[in-house]
Amino acid sequence: MYYGVIKKNDIANGPGVRVNLFVSGCTHKCEECFNADTWDFHYGFEYTDKQTAEILEALKPDYVAGMTFLGGEPMEPANRGTVLELSKQIKALYPYKTIWIYSGYLAEELLARAGIWTADKVPTYEQVPRNRVLADYSPAADAENLAALLKLTDVLVDGEFDKNKKNLRLKFRGSENQRIIDMKETIKQGRIVLADYKDRA
Repeated sequence: MYYGVIKKNDIANGPGVRVNLFVSGCTHKCEECFNADTWDFHYGFEYTDKQTAEILEALKPDYVAGMTFLGGEPMEPANRGTVLELSKQIKALYPYKTIWIYSGYLAEELLARAGIWTADKVPTYEQVPRNRVLADYSPAADAENLAALLKLTDVLVDGEFDKNKKNLRLKFRGSENQRIIDMKETIKQGRIVLADYKDRA
């Protein structure tokens, strides 16, 4: 996996002070994406154990609330393995720090591919015209790793950025179609449960 940048004191992508990893590679290619350079899977730098150590050290202070994965697309099959392994290490060392993931894929799609939900919960093209169907982005063999990653995720901000629904008053997301989802409760309850974050007035 490649990455574009590591930010160690971010306050824009989740609550509190957070460490951010912007991974490289994205097949969504949303119009007017704020980070289009990271569509390239080889943009930036190769991710190694050195970056893992750097991130784990940056997460150590008590004032750091957690980790946020952005991109690019952290949930691309090419990126999920590395994101999963880092997430495991974060939760082992810092079980009370939260993990946020920003993804253009819908939660329903990811949960179904992971085998956590049944496929009949996946929205149709008519409901989400730009989002691809389940089979287009993830092989079945990856389901176990994807399930493990979703279960480690505290909050998933899902959905492709839609320039026609852009709203600068939104908190922690760029367009009105995107959702801030409490993944722990969503998995527990078997339905989408939104996290309670108020937008700017």
